[in-house]
Amino acid sequence: QVQLVESGGGLVQAGGSLKLSCTASEGTFGTYAMGWFRQGPGKLRETVAVINWSGGNTNYPDSVKGRFTISRDNAKNTVYLQMNSLKPEDTAVYYCAASNLGMAYYLTEYKYWGQGTQVTVSS
Repeated sequence: QVQLVESGGGLVQAGGSLKLSCTASEGTFGTYAMGWFRQGPGKLRETVAVINWSGGNTNYPDSVKGRFTISRDNAKNTVYLQMNSLKPEDTAVYYCAASNLGMAYYLTEYKYWGQGTQVTVSS
């Protein structure tokens, strides 16, 4: 069983930046696709960023493209999400997740989830 723990959330002004981290307990981390997802109040969970097993392939929805960057350090079993130019609509609980696939694009392909970290962007 993969255990995932997110950190780095908080309160930030619009236009500011945050960097989230997610650390996995499991030694096969380097074979998994990893993703960041978010769920705002009253909204469905949505994909924010995904990254393949090696870190060489990433994908972002238009809503965050150019502002957010996902990266990973397999030696540390850690995936990161750098968030710049934050907007109030980015306010959500952000979740880290792992897929048994080497690359995965969709929420339903992710099987292991962290508990989430709150990101609040004020206007």
